[in-house]
Amino acid sequence: MILEMKVPSPGESITEVEIAAWLVEDGDYVEKDQPIAEVDSDKATLELPAEESGIITLKAEEGDAVEVGAIVCLIDMDGKKPEGMAAKGVKPEAPKAIEKPVESKTTYASGSTSPASKKILDEKGIAPSEVKGTGRDGRITKDDAINAVPSMGTPAGGSRSSERSKMSMLRRKVAQRLVSVKNETAMLTTFNEVDMKPIFDLRKEYKEDFKAKHGVGLGFMSFFTLAVVRALELYPDVNSMIDGDYKILHDFKDISIAVSGPKGLMVPVIRNAENLTFRGVESEVKRLAIRAREGQITVDEMTGGTFTITNGGVFGSMLSTPIINPPQSGILGMHNIVERPIAVNGEVVIRPIMFVALSYDHRVIDGRESVGFLVAVKEALENPVEILMDNNPKKALEL
Repeated sequence: MILEMKVPSPGESITEVEIAAWLVEDGDYVEKDQPIAEVDSDKATLELPAEESGIITLKAEEGDAVEVGAIVCLIDMDGKKPEGMAAKGVKPEAPKAIEKPVESKTTYASGSTSPASKKILDEKGIAPSEVKGTGRDGRITKDDAINAVPSMGTPAGGSRSSERSKMSMLRRKVAQRLVSVKNETAMLTTFNEVDMKPIFDLRKEYKEDFKAKHGVGLGFMSFFTLAVVRALELYPDVNSMIDGDYKILHDFKDISIAVSGPKGLMVPVIRNAENLTFRGVESEVKRLAIRAREGQITVDEMTGGTFTITNGGVFGSMLSTPIINPPQSGILGMHNIVERPIAVNGEVVIRPIMFVALSYDHRVIDGRESVGFLVAVKEALENPVEILMDNNPKKALEL
């Protein structure tokens, strides 16, 4: 019996995906639930598991864009598992009974050209040896010939190669969204600085006990997340978004956190952060970060946030203007912590300082709300015991 595997819907409003990579080869025997492909949507990269066990026949190539519901492979459920497959741990050859004609492949020498590309190069006066082909086995394609530029100047003897590769569907969608944000919102950024010494002191005193009891570290994200939740309570317009001629005001705080994953930046969401403690935030941050790094994050886990926190400081950024994560209206940018001289009670002292940035949509958030919001975040971070812990750190940290 032949099973037709179709592209499942990875989420609402997604109509097509791109085959990022096949994890098996044509004619392989696959087990049920075995990952057979990675597919890119415009929101995430997801694994496609085999629906049944059997011999697989691929119906799409890597890089193909396929509609949701389209057939991407066939699984012959009557195909027998080759003997010794599990023991050897290698991919066996397909049984002869289902052997498929293999498309012959022409091997081209590096620098070889098609008649069309050769004609273009001849017109430009460029030798094929001066062009790096991006086609199969280094063949010079028509696009390579069109984009080729005659060499000028004195050769320096170094490498001058370039590589042309198609961006993933996820990366292309991110690019489109970033441009649309710049073009369709009245984005503005306000800045402030935070003296991180009080948080440093708290972490130094309690981080060992916190980790021993809860199994997670006491990081900066719990302080920032709870400071943001408080500031959103004080300035609810920052927790809103525009929908046509309407403003949607949320009474919950779903905080998106930017996490670097193997396929690029992911933005999973901490749901109802207003109900979480320090332990709850740190546990959720750790869980989402692990899922993002292992490529297990789902579309549902990355949609529906009402405000975003991004930390460029982990990469060494001193200051930046983060771009709003639509349809949200605000994003807080954290940066690296550097010891700087500041004035305290009329004296110059050295303190660990972080610059923070709030980018916001000026169509829905005015200067009063944006500046007030960032000041409220600063106040909570510089007075965490009083403002975030109700003057009882041990109780707040559940120690």
